[in-house]
Amino acid sequence: MSFENALKNKGDSTTIDLEVTPGAKKAIFPGGYNQWRQRIEIRLTSAAQKGKANDELITTLADFFGTSTSSVIIKAGSRSTKKTVEIYDLKYDEAVKTLGDLI
Repeated sequence: MSFENALKNKGDSTTIDLEVTPGAKKAIFPGGYNQWRQRIEIRLTSAAQKGKANDELITTLADFFGTSTSSVIIKAGSRSTKKTVEIYDLKYDEAVKTLGDLI
């Protein structure tokens, strides 16, 4: 199975299914691909309290893909470690290429 299963083309945006680990010693994205859950792994240093980990997630993804934080939206799982994030103005092919070089 390929990490591409975690990505979905939405035309003018791309959704990414993530497995989030908050409270890690070091922030890492991408942290690998979980083939059983079909999710890309991300580790965040912020604790999962008062939205801190979600804020760090949005900032990390925006920086990684070179877009603004307002283009990154948590579509599902805001209170879970399994999240679906939609990134506007990110083409599917661009996301595959960028992540493929690192996973």
